[in-house]
Amino acid sequence: MKSKLLITTAAITASFWTILPARAQSENGVSMKVDLVAWGESIPGLTLKSAKGKAPATALSFRYSKPLNYAGPRILEIHQGTAAAPAAATPAAGGAAPAAVADPTAIQDLAAELAKRRKEEPTLVSLAILPPASKHATVLLAPAAGGTFQSYVIDDDPAKLPYGRMRIHNLSPFPIAMRCNNKDATILKTKGSVVISPVNKEVIYELAYQKDGKWVNQENNLAVVRDGEQAQLVVLKSDEDFFTSQDGSRSGFLQTVILRRLRDGGGEEVPELSEAEKATLLDELKREEAEMESKATENKSPNK
Repeated sequence: MKSKLLITTAAITASFWTILPARAQSENGVSMKVDLVAWGESIPGLTLKSAKGKAPATALSFRYSKPLNYAGPRILEIHQGTAAAPAAATPAAGGAAPAAVADPTAIQDLAAELAKRRKEEPTLVSLAILPPASKHATVLLAPAAGGTFQSYVIDDDPAKLPYGRMRIHNLSPFPIAMRCNNKDATILKTKGSVVISPVNKEVIYELAYQKDGKWVNQENNLAVVRDGEQAQLVVLKSDEDFFTSQDGSRSGFLQTVILRRLRDGGGEEVPELSEAEKATLLDELKREEAEMESKATENKSPNK
């Protein structure tokens, strides 16, 4: 299966949000870096509603661009248009915090909340609930109705995803099973995730999915994970041209993409292993599995 290894760089800096009262800030406000990534064609002209207006940014197709500084409510408003997004409102002296800082957990339906807010702010195209106490987050934007976008938020704080590790996300509508580095398979339901520790900076994985009550093996593959990077392997179901090769063939029933963020700010691409190198490593893994199965069979033999 065709594999695309995608690179980004990020430098995490600290900033403080002083617009809201301290209590509202601690409960419902955040200060972090935000990466916008398009689930499909690139999305230009995006701005974030925060305390300070920012120049429009482009969410690139399944890859990182320059992260955006954000300080404001956990309910992130993403606008699209030629004008910058409006600044977050400042409460009057002694007044209540603005409505945009309402408890994010009280919102049951983001799509309905988006439709409500768009009546007053037609440039608003997506809402995302950011994680609390986090320094960095990725917001995947999938096309939705009426020129809007559905958001999928990934908490990239190093405390949740240490450098040198890989996190696997299932954003497909099917349960998946991931068997990594010859260990027991992990079942991930939709929106489930698991953090994997590489062996010798490599994650050799087997991917299967459940459809119509049956498990189907899709692929064996290998991902390189360097010490100074966060790697995120996203499994999804997509008809986007991004996953179509030049000869028109598709990469599989499900699609995978790897997002990478370097700690040191380096911008070089991670070289993809050749098919021959992958085949050699996978053959080695299979030999190890065969040896383990043989030993297990010997131990169960009644003659022992």
